[in-house]
Amino acid sequence: MTFDVIMAGHGGQGIMLMGQILAYSAMLEGKHVTWMPSYGPEMRGGTANCTVVLSDEPVGSPVVSRPQVVVAMNTPSFVKFESVVKEGGIFIYNSSLVKLESKRKDLVKHSVDATQTAVEMGNIRVANMVALGALIAATKVVSLDSAKVALSKVLPAHRQDLISLNLKALQIMGTVLSIGTDLIRPLQNS
Repeated sequence: MTFDVIMAGHGGQGIMLMGQILAYSAMLEGKHVTWMPSYGPEMRGGTANCTVVLSDEPVGSPVVSRPQVVVAMNTPSFVKFESVVKEGGIFIYNSSLVKLESKRKDLVKHSVDATQTAVEMGNIRVANMVALGALIAATKVVSLDSAKVALSKVLPAHRQDLISLNLKALQIMGTVLSIGTDLIRPLQNS
């Protein structure tokens, strides 16, 4: 089994942290992992994306041109990466910031109100964990328990006071999916 994902947004949204937590979670589960960051010309406010590849076997290359999954946290990322998702893949986007609709009919699309959910939780900086929770809930590529452990290991020392809130944000998608609300909405391939 090989799984690959591109996570994208603007600098300051915690895109790299999302990828690091996913990669660390997979390592905890004994998988082979690559994580490759890519930054725009500016760190905060510029474009940022990372690619994560997880596999049961050694990963030959961290470069992915047609990912199985894309998480787009803003409109430029939606525009740039929607077209590269592999046919039959999953496209998750932050509907708080992205007001476009995917024209592709060959994807499973999830609209996640990540930024608004984070605001309602009291801190906009956990929108990335809401989106990562949606990715985990939609793909089951790693367990939520592994992601919780990874979060505490990967979150920088100066952000350790936010672990509790990040954990709530990470697991809210699993709770939402189990009770069937529309915070994450699979869209019809029409």
